[in-house]
Amino acid sequence: MRSRSYLFVPGSRPDRFDRALDSGADAVIIDLEDAVAPADKVSARGFVAAWARADREVYIRVNGRATPWFEEDARLCSLPGIAGLVLPKAECADDVAALLAAAKRETVVFPLIESAKGMCNALDIAGGRCVRQLMFGTLDFMLDMQLEVENEELNGFRGELTKVSRAAGIDAPIDGVTTSVHDELQLARDTINGKRFGFFGKLCIHPKQVSKVNQCYAPSEQDIAWARRILQAGKEADGGAAMIDGSMVDRPVVLRAQQIMSLAPDEQKTRL
Repeated sequence: MRSRSYLFVPGSRPDRFDRALDSGADAVIIDLEDAVAPADKVSARGFVAAWARADREVYIRVNGRATPWFEEDARLCSLPGIAGLVLPKAECADDVAALLAAAKRETVVFPLIESAKGMCNALDIAGGRCVRQLMFGTLDFMLDMQLEVENEELNGFRGELTKVSRAAGIDAPIDGVTTSVHDELQLARDTINGKRFGFFGKLCIHPKQVSKVNQCYAPSEQDIAWARRILQAGKEADGGAAMIDGSMVDRPVVLRAQQIMSLAPDEQKTRL
């Protein structure tokens, strides 16, 4: 099952690593970049190395290619349990190649698109070796573009990332953070907005955001009921045309129903 929620935890706070894993997040990202002060970069890397274990699967957000910590951060992927690397400030395919060269091994890469240059080169970045998904670093992107906007004004750029991800043959992109930690309605609006523009997954900055993000990306009971009816009609038609409520059920409709059911809870999948 694809991950819906990606929870950041500061690399300088090893006391929070286990709690992040227990938060219900589909994926945890130990952040060595924005969440860690320059004076703490080396010690944070040491905390990760001491804590890493095969049964503690996490991703690492390294410091950017232009920083002095980049190469040593990348080599953390050799530790047990490190499932991949998040690459901040990705602006070209060479940045992905440089990360893998520094890591000295193949590993899953999530490039963060955080600048106008990164957005312009997003298709090349998405086609980079080992890239699984693009992430949209909305806050840094707005800063780079000198934008003073709310979340929805970025939807054109979201559509672009969805398009290039599809063209590159990788999974749908992951949306940026909602900074209002205690505003559940805003979090739900932001998450559903990203989902509408083809994203699948959202970055979280606090454990209390996780359950709402997971809930928003899960299919509703109504969606599941619709998908079940479509799949049953397709089964009864045995590959032929089928009609539901006066509408033709063709292959794209069946594929959409299959996609919904793939995201449904296990107990719902068996009730076809």
